[in-house]
Amino acid sequence: MLEINIKTDCGNAPKREFLKNFRIAMAKANQELLLNGVTDDIVWNVVGGKLTEGKDSYSKELKKVLSNDTKVLTIHQILSHGKEGAINGTIETETGDVIEFSEFYIFQGAKGDKIKSMITYLIKV
Repeated sequence: MLEINIKTDCGNAPKREFLKNFRIAMAKANQELLLNGVTDDIVWNVVGGKLTEGKDSYSKELKKVLSNDTKVLTIHQILSHGKEGAINGTIETETGDVIEFSEFYIFQGAKGDKIKSMITYLIKV
C-alpha cells in the first residue's frame, strides 16, 4: 500500500489541492486522472529524458512510465501563483530506489484546472 506524507496547509488553495492529487495519481498510476488533468495540447518535458507533445503522445508515454512500485510518496512543497505551479518531494520505490523530484506546471489559465505544460526533474539518489 502506498504511504503518502504531505504537510498540512490551510486547505484554501484549489490549485495546490489539484497538484497534490495530480502527483498522487502519478504515484498510484491513475492514468484516467492524469489524462483528465491536462489540455489536449499538453507539453511534458522530462529533463534529460523525453519531450512529449499532445494528449495522445502523453497517454502513450504514461503507459510506458507509470508503475505501481511507489512505496512512499513524500511531498515537501506545493506552490501556485496565477497560471503557474510547482511541487517537489521524494519517491521511494518497492525496490528501494529513492528519487527526488520537482515539477513545474503552467495551467491553461489563472483559474484553470488543466495543465498546459509541465517540466519534470528526477534525480535518483
